[in-house]
Amino acid sequence: MDGVGEPGPGGGARGPRGEFAHEVTGRPIWRLLLRGLAVYLPGWEMPAGALRVRDGAADGFGPPAYVNGDAGFGVQVPGRRKGLEPDREIYVRGRENPTFGIVVAGPAAAIGSRVVDAEVLMRFARRLTFEELFDTGDADSVPYAVRGARAVENAVFLDRAAGIGLCAEIDPVTRALTCPLYVRLGGPSERTVRAYGAAQPVRSHS
Repeated sequence: MDGVGEPGPGGGARGPRGEFAHEVTGRPIWRLLLRGLAVYLPGWEMPAGALRVRDGAADGFGPPAYVNGDAGFGVQVPGRRKGLEPDREIYVRGRENPTFGIVVAGPAAAIGSRVVDAEVLMRFARRLTFEELFDTGDADSVPYAVRGARAVENAVFLDRAAGIGLCAEIDPVTRALTCPLYVRLGGPSERTVRAYGAAQPVRSHS
């Protein structure tokens, strides 16, 4: 995720009832989200922080999203379809032991599951990463594609038509897989993006 910009100003707390989960904004998954929004929704208003969801509730939060304990967010998808090819951008972070991040933009039905959580999203992200790195005309690309897919630690999915987004990450210390961020996308007339952060304790990895 080299070249991913830092979050904009205003990521601090907004008071006890409108508190931003600002501890999320210092992590690679947040920077990847902002990068993906800039690429696929240019001109949209970027979120300053993530509104904390407590006990499954927050201003504007609800179906199709839900909170699943320590696993973070998930979304329920009305259908699933094969053959859909969403857009994707892959980013590499680090040199000696690089980790990969991927931003995917397209219909959530392409993921192939009616319920999308951290495990489902990361599996889909790694499959897309492998397909992107694998060259059918070069057998030597297989090991690189496999390593790249396994090194995916951050994934952002944006469904502009449905107005939703979901972000998955692997904790570099505990290796726990969660979806700490859910995104609501406004329509073309609003061009707003609202991010939600799960209420479970999260650590800064800066």
